[in-house]
Amino acid sequence: MKYVKFLPLVAALFVMACGSSKEANLSKVDAGNIPSWYLNPPTDPAFAYATSTETSQDMQMAINKAEQQCRADLANQISSKVSTLTKKFGEEVGGKDSQLLTSFTQASKTVSSTELSGAKSKQRDVRQDGGMWRAYVLMEYNVSQAMVSQLKKEEELYTRFRATQTYKELEDEANKVDAAKQQPPQQ
Repeated sequence: MKYVKFLPLVAALFVMACGSSKEANLSKVDAGNIPSWYLNPPTDPAFAYATSTETSQDMQMAINKAEQQCRADLANQISSKVSTLTKKFGEEVGGKDSQLLTSFTQASKTVSSTELSGAKSKQRDVRQDGGMWRAYVLMEYNVSQAMVSQLKKEEELYTRFRATQTYKELEDEANKVDAAKQQPPQQ
């Protein structure tokens, strides 16, 4: 009966010990093992680059998570819409010995919606990190090729529009000729 009082304390210590060992494994990244391309990605005006690292108990899941984060980073580099909200409030309370009370709040949201056709993993490095798999990914996106592809799509769309517009004009002219044929000749 005496030991019943200590049962919740022992259970809490056990739970904390289990939880802390998992966090400790995740934070044991040896800086000497980080790939150089992860810390210093390449630079090229024709390409956009993104690096990411993710962990998982499953190796493929770690790779997938890192690649997805790279895609999100590339999309943010190419096109993103940023919304910011800032609020500042000030109030002075009291008379001669007044106090100035202020409050400041700031929030930001970034949304990206970009087609990343052609984004690919340039380098991957997967290693054990404690009891987890850690994947490092370098992804590249050929911005120049994407721009040329987009211009071609827009040119094709414009050509179709012009063809439709020209056909409509031709049809209008044909209708005018048909209407003129149906009217009796003027004397």
